[in-house]
Parts: sequence; structure tokens; C-alpha cells
Amino acid sequence: MLGLIGKKVGMTSIFNSGGKNIACTVIEMGPCVVTQVKTKETDGYASVQLSFDDKKEKNTSRAEQGHFKKAKTTPKRKVVEFRDFDKELTLGETVVASDVLVEGDWIDVVGTSKGKGFQGVVKRHGFAGVGQSTHGQHNRLRAPGSIGACSTPSRVFKGMRMGGQMGGERVMTENLEVVKILPEKNVIVVKGCVPGAKGGYLIITK
Repeated sequence: MLGLIGKKVGMTSIFNSGGKNIACTVIEMGPCVVTQVKTKETDGYASVQLSFDDKKEKNTSRAEQGHFKKAKTTPKRKVVEFRDFDKELTLGETVVASDVLVEGDWIDVVGTSKGKGFQGVVKRHGFAGVGQSTHGQHNRLRAPGSIGACSTPSRVFKGMRMGGQMGGERVMTENLEVVKILPEKNVIVVKGCVPGAKGGYLIITK
């Protein structure tokens, strides 16, 4: 198995072997339950579906309840399918962080970035603004400026960098080093930061 589902706990800092203080992120990684095993014969492709984090049965649809009962497990909040796996897994089997990772591994983390609402071009795209308030620059310090010509082409080109919704997107952070694994707590510590707020779900792939 080359991936698991996790939850962002928060950030901390630890000292490495050289005595340098490095910023790290703590991730609760599993335990994940195998809730479906797909094969080429039955589904056309091979994959493993993992589920993580219990939720109340009253908040689960009848279809979902039946799906989880097949795996003999409680209803879960997050369900993710992984196509790449290197060992046979059975329905209802539990997978934890120590089954997939060892200290020193490099991983990619996918999460949903923090939503920041409607933002202007300076915050959203890094525009510098006018920079001066002289020569009649009354209230144009953070304005986007011109967005195109008039009669030709008589339209705004697609992809024009303008103000708009920022954040709340699927983001991948690649090549994060696993600094420490705490198997008794199903927690890993990775060097650097990962996308999303505290408590946000993450997909960790190796």
C-alpha cells in the first residue's frame, strides 16, 4: 500500500541531529479500514478503498451503512480509493502508519487549502500595486489596472489575473520528509507544512 488517509493535528518544531530547530507538521495517520477491494475481473481495474474517522450512524445514509457493514466496520467520514498498492489487502483489514511508512521516507500530501473568500489582485496574485500616492493617485494603490484593449479584441482574454475567490482548493505539497513516527498514537511528524486548517483531512501518498 502506497497511501493512507490522515488528519492535520497542527504544527510544532523539533531539533534535528545537527541541533537545528525545524518546523514540522503533526498528522494523525489512520487507522484506516479497507472497505472495498476492486479487481480487474469485476471492476475493470484494481484498487483499494480506505475509510477513516468514525461518524454517527444517524448521519449516515442507508446505502453507506450497508457499504460499511460489508466490511464489518462502523461508518466513516472520509473515503478514498488508492490504485497503487504493493500487498494484498482483505475487506475489513486495518492499515496504520507503521505499515506504510518508516522514518526518513518522502511523501506527498494532498489537502484542501484554507478558504480566504473574495480577494483582490495584490493578495491573490502578488501584484505590487501603484506604489505611490502622488500625481493624482487618489485610491488606486491596490487596483488591478487595465485588463485589455477596447475595440480590439473587444473582450477580456481567458485566464486574466483578477480579483476573485481565493483558497478552498485541492493542493498537493510534494517531497516532505517523515521525521518521526509514533505508532502507539498513529501519528507521524513531517518536515515543513501541509495544506489546510487544523482538523482537515489529508491524503498521504508515498
